[in-house]
Amino acid sequence: MHQQTLAQLASVERIEQGFESCGYICSRKIATAVFLAFQLRKPVLVEGPPGVGKTELANTTARLLDTPLIRLQCYEGLDEAKALYEWKYSKQLLYTQVLKEQLGDLLRGASGLAESVERLHRFGDIFYSEQFLEPRPLLKAMRQDGGAVLLIDEIDKSDYEFESLLLEILSDYQVSIPEIGTIKARTTPLVFLTSNNTRDISDALKRRCLHLYIPFPSAALEERIIRSRVPDVDGRLRRQLVAFVHGLRQLDLKKAPAISETIDWARSLLLLHADSLEEDMVRDTLNVLLKFEDDIESAGAQLRQLLGPSPPASGGR
Repeated sequence: MHQQTLAQLASVERIEQGFESCGYICSRKIATAVFLAFQLRKPVLVEGPPGVGKTELANTTARLLDTPLIRLQCYEGLDEAKALYEWKYSKQLLYTQVLKEQLGDLLRGASGLAESVERLHRFGDIFYSEQFLEPRPLLKAMRQDGGAVLLIDEIDKSDYEFESLLLEILSDYQVSIPEIGTIKARTTPLVFLTSNNTRDISDALKRRCLHLYIPFPSAALEERIIRSRVPDVDGRLRRQLVAFVHGLRQLDLKKAPAISETIDWARSLLLLHADSLEEDMVRDTLNVLLKFEDDIESAGAQLRQLLGPSPPASGGR
């Protein structure tokens, strides 16, 4: 990473300011975790409910540092062929055909079986060299000359066997390939692992990471987020809609509204020329916030309580 990039990570305050300039309003706790991850060369395991900005944290860090974001989406059955590397079999096959055509020239002058096998063996090693290697996200991140942000998304959806694969990579930022040897990272990537807590992560993997839990934001922080992302929303309406969303999150829902859905709702209300939350408009737009019909019906039944008394009119933003 060049000096200008490193300056973005020089302090917790610089990270907070940099994130805000990228439209990501974060708590000091989040900025501190990113600062320590860079200084200690440790990955960050980011946990929390869906929709609190875990993936967006990695996206914003990559934008701030102007480095590639390399993402690995985890799922059950993910293995090293999809996550780490595989061989370019079609290229190997093509070269094998060429070798067959040149076999007579290759073996001409060889005295005996042993020398013939030795000549073939020298060419066989070529097929398992880096030029025939197809890097997948983990290896690709380590081969970036200027560094990268590596996002291992939803690690809790993978198997424990995949976690074991990660241990060497996240400890020493290197990987062992039997046919080639050990490949070390050219520049240590900044690594984020995200989890929605659908299963426990192994202790061995947790020990290698800094832990960061991101809850749903406070009302004050969410207001700052809305002000940053949807600046044209009036201050009174912004306070109302954030209070309403926080009320929704207290209900027994299948899926609580994410921050991104709060932002979408604010944009929707702006398009509908709303200047305050009115019951009919809220009812008509609940599908922007809630993604299950049962949740919409549950919220609709309690709409008047959720809206509460209208706050007094006030100017400003």
